[in-house]
Amino acid sequence: MNQKDLLRPVADAALSAPLQDFNTADAVEYLNTLELTRAADTLAALPLPRAVKMLEQPELTRSGELVAALPEVRAAALLGLMADDRATDIVHELDEEERARLIPLLSADARRAIQQLLSYPAHTAGALMTTEFVSVPSTWTVGRTLQHIREVERTRETVYAIYVLDPHSQALQQVVTMRRLITGLPEESILEVAQVNAPVAVHPLLDQEEVARLIRRHDLLAIPVVDEAQHVLGIVTVDDVLDALIEESTEDAHKFGGMEALDKPYMQIGFFEMLRKRAGWLSVLFLGEMLTASAMQHYEEELARAVVLTLFIPLIMSSGGNSGSQATSLLIRSLALRELRLRDWWRVALRELPTGMTLGAILGVLAMIRIVSWQLLGLHDYGEHWQLLALTIGAALVGIVTFGSLSGSMLPFVLKRLGFDPASASAPFVATLVDVTGLVIYFSIAAMILSGTLL
Repeated sequence: MNQKDLLRPVADAALSAPLQDFNTADAVEYLNTLELTRAADTLAALPLPRAVKMLEQPELTRSGELVAALPEVRAAALLGLMADDRATDIVHELDEEERARLIPLLSADARRAIQQLLSYPAHTAGALMTTEFVSVPSTWTVGRTLQHIREVERTRETVYAIYVLDPHSQALQQVVTMRRLITGLPEESILEVAQVNAPVAVHPLLDQEEVARLIRRHDLLAIPVVDEAQHVLGIVTVDDVLDALIEESTEDAHKFGGMEALDKPYMQIGFFEMLRKRAGWLSVLFLGEMLTASAMQHYEEELARAVVLTLFIPLIMSSGGNSGSQATSLLIRSLALRELRLRDWWRVALRELPTGMTLGAILGVLAMIRIVSWQLLGLHDYGEHWQLLALTIGAALVGIVTFGSLSGSMLPFVLKRLGFDPASASAPFVATLVDVTGLVIYFSIAAMILSGTLL
């Protein structure tokens, strides 16, 4: 044995020592703070079961990079011991060369499971499921099923639901919860303690949001994924659904801000990648705002004759944008939760029209009170036609807020109908749309009310 081999256990102990007193969550947080090479060395120094447990935590960032930085044999051993769905998530993060290097080193069962999960589109039940579940023939007894669970428990992601299969066709026949199983008599048939209702199952191509809705609706800890012949392909557990929805909510939050979704934590995004994520949408919004300047140029003569109108442009534009953003946020969430369907657009329009008019009237009254108060208290002189100016601002706010609410509520429907993510109807995008149209509404109303006086 050479000197390097003799020193390796000492080095491993030094690397893993800081994690000895940490629970898994704290150890993952510590590993996230380390530089990549040191984090990979630390992970390699840990006992296999501890390293697997840490890699399976969704909170561990750079999982794919960490696995890629490990020695091939160690990386393959970790992937082979992990839950299939989490191992697949990590393989997704690897490039083609790294996949080709590691997947052949896995056991036949692990390789088959990961390749099956990789074949399903992202954000579907198939991509989210795990193939590690407990299933038994319907001819078994309660006692035999409990003995089977004791034997396979360590290799299954969850044992809170047992899937009862037809012994001949292997089709899903029933589901037995652990609670009903342990309260049954050992000699009873497994079907005698099964639930009464038909099992709730999903197709592998079902969207993950619909999977989450079904889990919540039926109060399940896991839901089976079946093919056309009702063969159980895997199960989606409630914790996997939560992790997926949190990730999706994060993407939506980024889109709401008018940028591409980040696929890594903020501090791990490189400078040029951050520019790429933000510059595209920012440029589109900037070009949209240029239409605002064009609209103001169109009304240049009116502005020259009634400079006082310019004082209220920020107020008018922000109010319309805010109302549109409110409506957009409400509708995007309702569409995501399946509270509304595409066919409900007219009901939403009929609801938002009086809502927008009322909200606009409230803001209009507040604006008129402000103008009247400032004029009468001598805080600002709006000129001899200040009453008409107050009326103009009040009427303009009614029109602009109504338009903002209506357009902000309809835009998610339009995007969804065209096949785009409604979250793309971000608040900045709606605000830009309303800015341009708001100026047109503002000056059109001003031309009608102030014609012959200020204009």
